[in-house]
Amino acid sequence: MHEGAELIDQAGKQPSAYDAPDLVIFDCDGVLVDSERLAVQVEVGILGNLGWEITPDEIVRRFLGISDADYVAQIEEHLGITLPPAWLEEMEPRYREAFERELTAVQGIHQALDELAAAGVETAVASSGTQEKLRFTLGHTDLWEHFEGRVFSATEVERGKPAPDLFLHAAHTLGVAPARCAVVEDSPPGLEAARAAGMRAIAYAGGLVPIERLTLEGVTVIFDMTRLAAELLRGSFT
Repeated sequence: MHEGAELIDQAGKQPSAYDAPDLVIFDCDGVLVDSERLAVQVEVGILGNLGWEITPDEIVRRFLGISDADYVAQIEEHLGITLPPAWLEEMEPRYREAFERELTAVQGIHQALDELAAAGVETAVASSGTQEKLRFTLGHTDLWEHFEGRVFSATEVERGKPAPDLFLHAAHTLGVAPARCAVVEDSPPGLEAARAAGMRAIAYAGGLVPIERLTLEGVTVIFDMTRLAAELLRGSFT
């Protein structure tokens, strides 16, 4: 276990198995906003234009949860090319067009956030996306007001998921020990990052990733976001 899990809480004691977390950190795509189905459709077309005939399932397996830098690196390695520095920015309008048409919040997430807020549990976002993308997707789905001032991007750290850097950066910035944090993710890299950070990992299995890839040691799996707050508050936090 990561050494952060051994940190004591502000009261000077180890967190008990019946404490709720002080901070819940959410991934964005697929956890807060139902963007991944749309993004996969866009990426099939983008990569096809580059000469990579890739299936939606392979996109999910290869790219879900990783940083933009790692995404570009995999494309370049597979195709043996070097993409222009501004390539991602040039592709962004294609995602935005799809999101503006169809993007919605994940079902049940507004209820979960309201319940956590009512219980006094702080929340944050830590995503592989850029701040600009996060501002757009969260704003478009009426979620920005829940997280304003507590939104973190992988562009702010040296290593993206599955490294723990982003989650540790969020916890440190907000002044919460890693052992007092829980993370809600929907991808194996994100869950690995949470465990490496010494945080409780919750896997949301209502998206594209097969359940067997989310069933990892020490990870709690949920299928319904309306059950998230109850899971975190009912005395199962470790």
